[in-house]
Amino acid sequence: MKNEEKASFSIIKIICVSIILILISGISVMAVGTNFNDVTIVLQNGYELTAMTSKATVSDILEENSIVLEENQKTIPELDEEVTEGTVIKIVDKSYNEVKIANVSENGVETTLDELLKNYAPITEKIVTEQVSIPFETVTKNTAGSSTNTTNKVLQEGKDGIKEVTYKIKYQNDVEIEKTVLEEKVIQEPVNKIVQVNKKVTSRSSTTTRTSSTPSTTAKTSGTIYKITAYCPCSKCCGKSNGITASGTKAKAGRTVAASSKFAMGTKLNINGHIYTVEDRGGAINGNKIDIFVNTHAEALAWGVRYLPVSVAN
Repeated sequence: MKNEEKASFSIIKIICVSIILILISGISVMAVGTNFNDVTIVLQNGYELTAMTSKATVSDILEENSIVLEENQKTIPELDEEVTEGTVIKIVDKSYNEVKIANVSENGVETTLDELLKNYAPITEKIVTEQVSIPFETVTKNTAGSSTNTTNKVLQEGKDGIKEVTYKIKYQNDVEIEKTVLEEKVIQEPVNKIVQVNKKVTSRSSTTTRTSSTPSTTAKTSGTIYKITAYCPCSKCCGKSNGITASGTKAKAGRTVAASSKFAMGTKLNINGHIYTVEDRGGAINGNKIDIFVNTHAEALAWGVRYLPVSVAN
């Protein structure tokens, strides 16, 4: 009986050892069939987490480690990219830009240390509110009909309005890199300047014309009514800012006008009593339209649109 018990115990022992060996072999086979990678996860606050994972993509690894991104966060590399051994996953703000360590060309390294430090500088945001003027417009009322003998009367002086504009401004190295309008609110509406064009009244007892004196009047006012606008040497008005006219002269306020090709360069024009010289052209200057040169854009806006008598000066 004792020999039988010993034999039975030996068989049980052999079976147990065999099962253990089979389990170990199975685990080894599974380990060989699965790729494990060591990756490092760097959180936005600088904390580093090292993990061994069999997951293939960045998103799967974050999920495996119970890491959830906030709305203003992103990862480098991106969520759908696959990882390899030694991959570093950074969680950063969406405004963060990855920069290259150096730009290498045939001539060698081009990027300097100062440039690298500038690229790594943090981006800051500020909310700024400013008050901006709203230019008034000039409205012309013509009561002279078809008469060419007219005078202007200001019925209402113009006044700029005010609006409050709120911006979101991004800075890097104290330099503005982005400016976005968040809100605009009108504080004070502009008041239009109203100019009335009247027919001049001549005294019965003499040929003297009764009209208010104007400093710019240097000749009699008569001729065909033209639409008169104004422009300055800025890029908005001219597409350039050097002040050189189409005739090659330097534009001068009180002298230079832009007119259509019906008037040759150098032609003297009597515009409402003031003598100007045709020295410039313009794509929008055609027909009965003339552009008077002024010094600033604010003056051009203040001039608005006027309808004045124009004639060729003798």
